[in-house]
Amino acid sequence: MKALRWHGKHDIRCDSVPDPEIEHPRDAIIKVTSCAICGSDLHLYDGFMPGMKSGDIIGHEFMGEVMEVGSENRKLKVGDRVVVPFTIICGECDQCRRSNFSVCERTNRNKKMGDTAFGHTTAGLFGYTHLTGGYPGGQAEFVRVPYADVAPVKIPNGLTDEQVLFLGDILPTGWQAAVQCDIEPTDTVAIWGAGPVGQFAIRSAIMLGARQVVAIDNVPERLSMAAASGAITINFDEESVIERLNELTGGKGPEKCIDAVGMEAHATATLDSMYDRAKQAVMLETDRPHVLREIFYVCRPAGTVSVPGVYGGLLDKMPFGMAMNKGLTIRMGQTHVNRWTDDLLERIQQGQIDPSFVITHTARLEDGPALYETFKHKHDGCIKVVLKP
Repeated sequence: MKALRWHGKHDIRCDSVPDPEIEHPRDAIIKVTSCAICGSDLHLYDGFMPGMKSGDIIGHEFMGEVMEVGSENRKLKVGDRVVVPFTIICGECDQCRRSNFSVCERTNRNKKMGDTAFGHTTAGLFGYTHLTGGYPGGQAEFVRVPYADVAPVKIPNGLTDEQVLFLGDILPTGWQAAVQCDIEPTDTVAIWGAGPVGQFAIRSAIMLGARQVVAIDNVPERLSMAAASGAITINFDEESVIERLNELTGGKGPEKCIDAVGMEAHATATLDSMYDRAKQAVMLETDRPHVLREIFYVCRPAGTVSVPGVYGGLLDKMPFGMAMNKGLTIRMGQTHVNRWTDDLLERIQQGQIDPSFVITHTARLEDGPALYETFKHKHDGCIKVVLKP
């Protein structure tokens, strides 16, 4: 089969590799009909995520048709159409029983490595670092899905791939980011980053009843998409984020702040951003946390900070005393995808949201390596790439 593989920084190739096979009675083999490039994949592309090995099959947003099931799999049958969440879950451990699926205790097959890196292991993830299991990903023609009798979401007839593909990651990620804010009707919700996750966080905050939602970015196409949903927009290249947010909130700051950017903040004109880039260049810092610093500064006292943006390692010069003294609540983590999928699938069916609005580019799997570069640099108005194996 064909698959996109990581061979090093900025080196993604479409290679021929052996087809996957059933390895455990609970497995399933999925023929991928649609997959996507995620902002988290760029952390691999840019070489910021530790634990990668040359030849790893990448990608964690995918869906398709069930081609084969293991002997103990009672959930799926050949021909079922499913979306596969990026988090691999067992459904049986203490964390899964509490619906804390992204920290499943059993599915990281590199548990010792995960324990060393995180203190206690997290769930296994498709197409990501070996710190999270090193499972082959979904930017491929076929994928072996472990524990396939638990996580895959069956898709009813009448819905296109484009409507449901993002149930596996970015739609529930944006939704969880907003839900973690405990939004009240009087709240201003400020969202840093208007990429795909940010776009879904914007629409989620609006659906959850925020008084006003503010989107912060510097890419015109992203800001236009955010404005079309009803958000107020701030272009950080053209005006001060802090001054505008204070203006919009009577000088008090937003009650709820969402970091949908993560470890690769692109601000360049600030002193802290220049500091981060210099330290990152000589491997003295892994992440560029300009957005988190700005959020801690501008968030209203006793406010909530929600962090769906991915961070990979060590952050420097974080004003933690500021966050503590202001009494900020910080909620973060990889997404507990299956906690939200039933509700979100119903909302899609009812027409409350059509997630396909974020797709700007659709191409063949073979075009994936070139589109990583397009997506990274946001060329050609690129917001979201869907690949068709």
